[in-house]
Amino acid sequence: MGAVPPRRLLLFAATTGYQIRSFAESARRLGISLTLASDRCHILDDPWGDGALPVKFDRIEESVESLRGLCFDAVAAVGDRPAVLAAAAAELLNLAFHPVAAAEACNDKYLARQLFQKAGMRVPSFFRAAVGEDPRIMASRAPYPCVLKPLGLSASRGVIRANNETEFIQAFHRIRNIGERDLQIESYIEGREFAVEGLVTRGCFHALAIFDKPDPLEGPYFEETIYITPSRETAAVASELLATTARAVAALGLRHGPVHAELRFNRYGAWILEVAARPIGGLCARTLRFLPDRSLEELILHHALGEEISGVCPASPASGVMMIPIPKGGIYQSVAGIEEARSARFIDDIVITAKPGQHLQPLPEGSSYLGFIFARATRPENVEQALRTAHARLHFQIAAALPAFRPET
Repeated sequence: MGAVPPRRLLLFAATTGYQIRSFAESARRLGISLTLASDRCHILDDPWGDGALPVKFDRIEESVESLRGLCFDAVAAVGDRPAVLAAAAAELLNLAFHPVAAAEACNDKYLARQLFQKAGMRVPSFFRAAVGEDPRIMASRAPYPCVLKPLGLSASRGVIRANNETEFIQAFHRIRNIGERDLQIESYIEGREFAVEGLVTRGCFHALAIFDKPDPLEGPYFEETIYITPSRETAAVASELLATTARAVAALGLRHGPVHAELRFNRYGAWILEVAARPIGGLCARTLRFLPDRSLEELILHHALGEEISGVCPASPASGVMMIPIPKGGIYQSVAGIEEARSARFIDDIVITAKPGQHLQPLPEGSSYLGFIFARATRPENVEQALRTAHARLHFQIAAALPAFRPET
């Protein structure tokens, strides 16, 4: 008998996705033939020599049609837009994944809120607006304090809290300048914020981790910094967070694949903020390791291929990541104190992703970080302290950017 050919998996990812390399390394270890579908060069055939398939995430039908006749055993996706295309490809290739409508709903904050409301879940008061509308009229309708959210952006980009009409109008103009067409206005939900990571198998949600976000996210912008797992909340709170995530997954119609949920918890209970049909973004996935020595990417690959993933256990008692925030806009030059930061107790790794000469833009217009700090320990509080200690030892040099002048016409 001849050798059994490796199973083939099609991974949809944007060119800037941090996790592509991790998926490729995991696939090699597992003997899986991985093909990348990405929005790369569409002029040259296979310009990188890695067999990647060129697609366009804003042209779903055209991209899916280009995949017709190809043979794969599974699909996976990294990123919000890639998840929608992966769903359409899975439908064409008759493979297990989230339905297209569910993936699209995850990318539309207004539609998702409607589905959560229809399912009887806790939702804030909310309404939709176009950036072309009069912000003064929208401001008169808003429930204060409120939060303005672009419908299609992620990672807190463009999300701004407003406490009165003046702040609302200022926030409205900032979102308009980002280039988004539509936004959602909803009442501000007080409380502690959490993230939940999991996998959905035939519509059944399986939790992998609950992340605490120890830094208060109260606005006016909502920059995420620290994620720590396991959660230090009570068993009752954790149970409600997971139950609420499962209800949200069902309300959206998600069926098979990774999900990443954001929630808040206050005196009324758990509130779902949003659910993404993808794994946790960026290098943050490195926070999660499972026994005996499996990465999140490995679990996702196994799951995509239909293998059993229940009963997984974390490889360390506690772990966490700090997404290093951008303190001010400008041109990134350098960082000092890396070795001192790495020497802090419980620090696992520090990765600086900013490049010399890169233009940095903080929230709400920006969408990136300076890098990531990782820590592992026996207790969550030790992880948090390690992350803060290491961050305090880093000193970033950011030069002021020259202002841009437009010639008068």
